[in-house]
Amino acid sequence: MDVTKKGILYLIPSVLAEDTAKEVIPLQVRDCVASLSYFIVENARTARRYIKTVAPEKVIEELKIVVIDKDSSEAEVKKALEPLKAGTSAGIISEAGCPGVADPGAELAKFAHRQNIKVVPLVGPSAILLSLMASGFNGQSFAFHGYIPIEKKDRIAAIRNLEKEMLQKDQTQIFMETPYRNNQLLQDLTQYLTGTYRLCIAANITAPNELIRTDTIANWKRNLPDLHKQPTVFLLYK
Repeated sequence: MDVTKKGILYLIPSVLAEDTAKEVIPLQVRDCVASLSYFIVENARTARRYIKTVAPEKVIEELKIVVIDKDSSEAEVKKALEPLKAGTSAGIISEAGCPGVADPGAELAKFAHRQNIKVVPLVGPSAILLSLMASGFNGQSFAFHGYIPIEKKDRIAAIRNLEKEMLQKDQTQIFMETPYRNNQLLQDLTQYLTGTYRLCIAANITAPNELIRTDTIANWKRNLPDLHKQPTVFLLYK
């Protein structure tokens, strides 16, 4: 009979903006990183830099780091969890924000639960929640739609559907775009949404140049900000 105690899978938040770890990463997260020797990460290079930032005493070369990203297979995800079944605890680190929220870390958590591995989420910055908190929009009912389609026809249909769902469900609509396409998305939003509805733009959250502002579509249309290559969350409400 196998009586090996299984390890714990910790979901470790990372920074949204560079050089902000001291301000936004709690001591609990720092202590957890310092205690672990096995990490499952979305990007090895940025994860190593983050680990060294929050736990400078760690010797990076002594750590086991496995990459699981959006292209990883189910077999690779399950293999990454094998050490936990043998008693080793692990930390998931995403590129930015909280693992498992619009993030491949969700697959690791899913299979961990199926194998009776304890999953522990740690507190840290989430662009989705921080933008919702600051928007002044409905925080009782909201939906995150992820990335808006690239093709013009599909994009317009998605924008109109966001407006429809907002009205039908009285629900805040949250979405985003690849940073280098932000300006094109903003132009489409101001062109195809009703001018009296409100749009919150939350860019560079937690960074020194953070911009979080809510205004009507009509007012945004008169003075569009330059969001090119700036990580941004968009929120729509009436």
